Amino acid sequence: MGAHTVVLELLQIPYEKNSDVRMHELMRLAHQFLQMFCLGNSSNQVLLHKSLDLFLNPGLLEAQTAGAIFKDNVSLCNEVTERVIQHFVHCIETHGRCVQYLKFLQTVVKSESTYVRKCQDMVMAELVNVGEEVLLFYNDKTSFQTLVQLMRSERNRVDENSPLNYHINLVQLLACNTEGKNVYTEIKCHSLLPLDDIVRVVTHQDCLPEVKNAYINFLNHCYVDTEVEMKEIYTSNHMWTLFENFLVDMALVCNATHDRKHADTILENYVTLTVMNIITTFFNSPFSDQSTTVQTRQPVFVRLLQGAFRVSHCDWLSGNQKFGVETCIKTLSEIAKSRGIAIPVDLDSQVNLLFSQSNLVRKHTRFWLSAGKGKRESVFAVSKDYKSIIEGLQDIVLLLEDQLRPLVQAELSVLVDVLHRPDALFPPNTEARRNCESGGFICRLIKHTERLLEDKEEPLCIKVLQTIREMMTVDIDYGEKGEILRQHLLTRYYGKAHPRLKPGKAHVEKKTPAHSTDPGSVVLSRVALTLAQVQCHLDAQGASELVVDLINNNYSSKVFLEATELGIALLEGGNSTIQRSLYMRLTSDNNNPEKFFKVFFDRMQQAQAEIKATVSVNTADSLTGKKKDDDHKESPQKEKAKKEKANGAVISSEMKGELEEAAVETGKALAFVRRSHSSHEEDASAPHGLSVEDIMVDKIHQKDKDEKKMAPEIAMMQPILRFLQLLCENHNRDLQNHLRNQNNKTNYNLVCETLQFLDCICGSTTGGLGLLGLYINENNVGLINQTLQTLTEYCQGPCHENQNSIATHESNGIDIIIALILNDINPLGKQRMDLVLELKDNASKLLLAIMESRHDSENAERILFNMSPNQLVDVAKKAFYQDDEDEEDDDEVEDGASPKDVGHNIYILAHQLSQHNQYLAGLLKVRGVAETPGNMALEYYAKHTAQIEIVRQDRTMEQIVFPIPEICEYLTEETKTRMFLSAERDDQGSKVSAFFDQHDDMFAEMQWQKKLRASPALFWFSSHMSLWSSISFNFAVLINLIVAFFYPFNHNVQEIDPRLSGLVWTTLFVSLAIVITVPRPSGIRTFIASAILRLIFSVGLEPTLGLLGMLNVINKIVFVVSLMGNRGTFTKRLRHILADWEFIYNVAYLSVCLLGIFVHEFFYSLLLLDVVYREETLLNVIKSVTRNGRSIILTAVLAVILIYLFSIVGFVFFKDDFLVEVDLMGSIAPKDAVQAAAAAMTGTAGMLGASMAVNKGKGTEQCVDKSCGVNDTEKTIEDLATKPPSEEDEEDSKERSCDSLIMCIVTSLNEGLRNGGGIGDVLRKPSSKEPLFVARVVYDLLFFFIIIIIVLNLIFGVIIDTFADLRSEKQQKEEILKNTCFICGLERSAFDNKTVSFEDHIRSEHNMWHYLYFIVLVKVKDPTEFTGPESYVYGLVKERNLDWFPRMRAMSLAADDAEGEQNELRNLQVQLETTNRLVQILSQQLTELKDQMAEQRKQKQRIGLLNTPSLPAVMNHGPM
Repeated sequence: MGAHTVVLELLQIPYEKNSDVRMHELMRLAHQFLQMFCLGNSSNQVLLHKSLDLFLNPGLLEAQTAGAIFKDNVSLCNEVTERVIQHFVHCIETHGRCVQYLKFLQTVVKSESTYVRKCQDMVMAELVNVGEEVLLFYNDKTSFQTLVQLMRSERNRVDENSPLNYHINLVQLLACNTEGKNVYTEIKCHSLLPLDDIVRVVTHQDCLPEVKNAYINFLNHCYVDTEVEMKEIYTSNHMWTLFENFLVDMALVCNATHDRKHADTILENYVTLTVMNIITTFFNSPFSDQSTTVQTRQPVFVRLLQGAFRVSHCDWLSGNQKFGVETCIKTLSEIAKSRGIAIPVDLDSQVNLLFSQSNLVRKHTRFWLSAGKGKRESVFAVSKDYKSIIEGLQDIVLLLEDQLRPLVQAELSVLVDVLHRPDALFPPNTEARRNCESGGFICRLIKHTERLLEDKEEPLCIKVLQTIREMMTVDIDYGEKGEILRQHLLTRYYGKAHPRLKPGKAHVEKKTPAHSTDPGSVVLSRVALTLAQVQCHLDAQGASELVVDLINNNYSSKVFLEATELGIALLEGGNSTIQRSLYMRLTSDNNNPEKFFKVFFDRMQQAQAEIKATVSVNTADSLTGKKKDDDHKESPQKEKAKKEKANGAVISSEMKGELEEAAVETGKALAFVRRSHSSHEEDASAPHGLSVEDIMVDKIHQKDKDEKKMAPEIAMMQPILRFLQLLCENHNRDLQNHLRNQNNKTNYNLVCETLQFLDCICGSTTGGLGLLGLYINENNVGLINQTLQTLTEYCQGPCHENQNSIATHESNGIDIIIALILNDINPLGKQRMDLVLELKDNASKLLLAIMESRHDSENAERILFNMSPNQLVDVAKKAFYQDDEDEEDDDEVEDGASPKDVGHNIYILAHQLSQHNQYLAGLLKVRGVAETPGNMALEYYAKHTAQIEIVRQDRTMEQIVFPIPEICEYLTEETKTRMFLSAERDDQGSKVSAFFDQHDDMFAEMQWQKKLRASPALFWFSSHMSLWSSISFNFAVLINLIVAFFYPFNHNVQEIDPRLSGLVWTTLFVSLAIVITVPRPSGIRTFIASAILRLIFSVGLEPTLGLLGMLNVINKIVFVVSLMGNRGTFTKRLRHILADWEFIYNVAYLSVCLLGIFVHEFFYSLLLLDVVYREETLLNVIKSVTRNGRSIILTAVLAVILIYLFSIVGFVFFKDDFLVEVDLMGSIAPKDAVQAAAAAMTGTAGMLGASMAVNKGKGTEQCVDKSCGVNDTEKTIEDLATKPPSEEDEEDSKERSCDSLIMCIVTSLNEGLRNGGGIGDVLRKPSSKEPLFVARVVYDLLFFFIIIIIVLNLIFGVIIDTFADLRSEKQQKEEILKNTCFICGLERSAFDNKTVSFEDHIRSEHNMWHYLYFIVLVKVKDPTEFTGPESYVYGLVKERNLDWFPRMRAMSLAADDAEGEQNELRNLQVQLETTNRLVQILSQQLTELKDQMAEQRKQKQRIGLLNTPSLPAVMNHGPM
């Protein structure tokens, strides 16, 4: 309507200001209209601002209207000129100290809770210049009394233009000028209002709350919340004096009347807002941490906390007031905990209860619900209420979103399940089901996506793309409630037998890692397929085609981003099928095939242009790093306090939209909560989560991060580069080359463009290479890392063309990569060292990729040209010690690569470069004392770095340097020794085949040994297996010695000589002393022997033997447990355990020990056979029999057959000669039995026994009375007992042993083989007169020669020859181990007179364990992180192909041969050059000679021509 123009014209009408009362009232109404016209309306404020000059007149109405024009309008406040400020300050000076002028100045220095630094500086400068006419302070004693009188006389505080109100607003203006940490204004204000004056005014008993509020606000912004530390505020007692005054005011508001009509609201606001704010700010200040006054003022501190807690229980608190009080309480409680201040237990528990989540939500909700019940008296009050409601609803929404997010995600995930199995929605054997089973639904959905874009349905298209991408998402844990909801919804869709896994089963499968580290092998439990299978299924339905089409058409940035993300999901894990599909589509697209690459090229160009246009670096940023750090360290309470000050805005359309949106979201969330509560009453308790304050603080921080985010054009590069990286994943050579050259009329080199983008984002294009760290920050470091990873994937494989493109590019890309490694990237390094380490790690990998598998030195020399070797080695060393510092800091936990790993990669880079730089090679060698800091790092890196040589597909050899995986440290020395000694050579003389066959077992042992370290006791027992084995054998020997010497045992304990007992005790104690002081095996054995002797003499043989047996059993049990722990038997199946011969042997050993204890002592004798198992020599003796056992058995069978034939002949012809002498059991009576029989016959057995006893006792032969007769009888009986048998008795002692054929065979085997002369030694001696005498002789001789001499010696010969072969094989094996390379099979002689010795060759070039470590590396490493050689070896290892091992080859020998050939060629070249020079000299001489001859010929011709006329005269005068 243009009403403001009419009013503005009205203001320009002149009138008599002193007498025209009605016109004055009209002007007042006009100004009031204009003030309401622009209230909260920025557009109307701009309209009135154009006529600002109308209000630059002396007058209070003009000042009020001018204030309304600038109120809460930051843009207009920033346009305030110095002339406007000077006008209103001059008005104060000339027209009196009016509050309206000060309020205008307050309006322009702070707008929308934001300070305007420009206006602050101008206002402060003008106030200082005008002097005391404007700056009315009551500093001296006289003026202070005036201020006291003003405060006493104006208790009612009614007069707005009183000097007291002017003074209050002046102090508030100064506080506004210092707000925002303005150093300039702070310094000016310090001199205007010193700290002493502030304390004196505030602590005065007559001070009004308005005065206190103004002074404390000024104190907060000028002395506490400052940029520069004010030591006076933290070292003096002024603040603690104020704190005591605060306690008085807190008590006043707590004990005030409950009648709100008579409440002192100004005092309440002062206490709950201003006082609480300064307490919070003071204790949260970083400068207060250095102050020790808190410990000395603990009583006051505790009273402050108690007072604040009392205030928090006042029922009249508003939302802002309660927030300020609770923030103060939280700050004080945190300070008390950090400073160790003792707080009463009841107070501490009450404070903790206050901040419980349920109380906060209930109390805030009660306030928000009651906020709408009060009466709104003005538009401004209404706006404040709406603002509070909006903030309250937002808090509820944030809290409910955080708690209900898993349920919402679980509900949305069901759609993905339906897309995986849409066929299950339809009945079996229907056409719809058959179409869905063949993939028709997904195929149509993918085809429909592009049609959505044609129909301008971009949001729906994006939603479809996101859903398809979620089909390839790894399973998410939705929690117990989320899984229940999923199962419920799936049951509704599919019925009870829905084709999905149960939650528990899915959870188990997710927790069970697969043996493969391939990302594509991850199983998606919701569809029971691997990720690669799902990707291939979508590709078959046209997903890859969709990605290419969407990127080619380039509809919009959002669609392009979603298409790229879908392509990333399809290629995740380096799916070669998807890569092949994309490559075939890109190469077969006859219609503008380069369009796909042009889109990416243009996006990269746009990103670079955006970087150059927007990214700027100020070197002052490095100076303000501390300030930023302090800002980051601000407490959450301070952040919330600042946010609370933002109230007071008028309702706008945007605010109404937020209110409506918050109300809708809250209604949905509360309805969902009610439903969830009704169905799950048992879970009604509040879940553990973030509090409302924490969520709000996170939101504030997130908002700050959002403000610092990169431009969309730059942020778009991250998915683009990730997509390009995945295109080249697994070293796809075709796509690597295609990204560089499309073989079209217009080629788009994305490889070089990616390098150019790295150059641009790191700032080198602006000449800032020296200030690299200022261009890299926390927001773009992820993009730089992605760029480095993409460039690395371009080169690996290797792709030599891409390597050359990057190394020889004209940009500063290589220099940037080198600078990332060598330079300290600050200030990012001071805040996030983990990000800097990741940068260095990726940069070093990129340089290694540029040099990968190259036989020339061009790229290495290009890198070395701009790299300092000393600096490179220093960076690696620094990273090593950075890891030690991080380990000492227990509180700091970093993710990603550790500093030591990054340093290791840089060391490997230096190692590769050292092959082309002798100085760098010298720096990497450990010199001097190994314990020095630098040498310790180099020694660690060298120890954990290995190198091998492999054979490529083209039969060229390549050297690989790699870090040894950590798990390889767990391979035991016993396993290494056993593998080294037991591996057998193959036909080519190499042991690689046997070595490779055992690598799975050795890798399994590494994994088990790593687990074993988690059990220290079991590991200690397992690491001393040899000790337990030796102890068991020694116990077996001791036990058998006791059994052999003392069996059968005497059950009585015999007393021994005291001297012998003393000797045993002395030996026992001396050996014990030796064992304690010098623990040696000899002393231990002496002590054990002494202890056993002492036990034998003390407790007897059987108890001692039982004790030793029990000790042996215990020791063997320990040994078996150690063996099981060392071999990982606990984790093996029973079939594998029974196949372990060593385990079965030791269990049998233990069983024999138990039999010796519980059955009989003779079982201990079997334990001595363990010596065969322990000694290799005895094993060879056994092998000499068992190795050719078949030959021996066959020979023995032949001997049995021959004996069988001889038995038949003997049975037929010499049956009567088989008379074998035998000793019958009862044929000869014992001597004692004969004597007893004789005594019985004579009836004098008793007397005979007594006489014999007496005679034996006395040793005499005297005859007393009838004793001689008895002796004669005894003699007669003895003669009978000792009389030799007669011939008849001898004949009775022989028996026939060939009456049956079986007896004949048994006799021939038994007697014929055991007698040296054969069977003839036991047969009857025939007479020569017998008719079969000759036949007997022939029979005996044939048996002797055939059986005894030939057959038995054949068996002995086989055994002896086998033993000799074993010994020669052992010697040959030792010779091979000593003089032959384990890997390549080359002998020591091949390295004679070569640059590399045989020892260096087997230690460095072809170290067998390095090859094992490399196999382990490709097993544990992520396949997507493989280098080219690692991918090549990984594929061959999976196929169990050994072609990559060098056989009878070594690079050092090839280099020497090549060097020898080069020397010969060089010598031939020198000789050829010498010959050429000689030929040139001869040619030159010949030419000169020809010239001379020609010259002489010419001279002769000239001479001949001159002498021609005189020739006749000469001839005529000749005869004379």
